[in-house]
Amino acid sequence: MITVSDKAKEKVEKLMHDAALDATYRLRASVAGGGCSGLSYKLDFDDEVKPMDQEFEDKGVKVVVDMKSFLYLAGTELDFSDGLNGKGFFFDNPNASRTCGCGDSFSV
Repeated sequence: MITVSDKAKEKVEKLMHDAALDATYRLRASVAGGGCSGLSYKLDFDDEVKPMDQEFEDKGVKVVVDMKSFLYLAGTELDFSDGLNGKGFFFDNPNASRTCGCGDSFSV
């Protein structure tokens, strides 16, 4: 399961509203090779669910993840910060053994 914090929920809903996306869109979370720690997080909106995708809903936010990415993201909480130490989405990933200083990449 992938969960969403209250702050992340508010930001996702605002972004969807600002982009005029309807309820057919979901938040797609994925992992790609790259970044200073080897793997990077990616977020996007998608209105397509593929056959092998894992789909979750938390606090009314629908999240879809491809199966390969789910192996790295299982148990992760998506959060959002607008504080002085950085602004944006971040992943609280229990599977990450090491993260970079900016929090955009990780390794397992």
